[in-house]
Amino acid sequence: MNSTKTVLVVDDSRVSRLMERQFILSKYPDWVIEEAATGEEALEKAPSLNPALILIDVNMPGMGGVAAAERLRALCPDAHISLVTANVQNATRNRAQEMGIGFMEKPVTEARIHQLISALDL
Repeated sequence: MNSTKTVLVVDDSRVSRLMERQFILSKYPDWVIEEAATGEEALEKAPSLNPALILIDVNMPGMGGVAAAERLRALCPDAHISLVTANVQNATRNRAQEMGIGFMEKPVTEARIHQLISALDL
């Protein structure tokens, strides 16, 4: 189907990062999954990774996901970015839409991850 892609998973929860990694690799075993535990770490790592997709949690200590996503958009203009959150308020969803990025509700499931990736046609 497609060549190797790099995905950056940004979440302060190690368990969430591990689950997202497993869900992606179950369908795309050749993809490279990189992780960051904070928005700041994502900003440091992303430029050299050239990720095709960035999944970023909204609520994290330090820089939150929305602020990090804004900066990542500038650093990685070709990356597809999606906010991932249990906080499904319309304000957050609307902000993602304004920024031109995706929005995925937690809990993250294998079906949701695969649906998001299929919709992006990576």
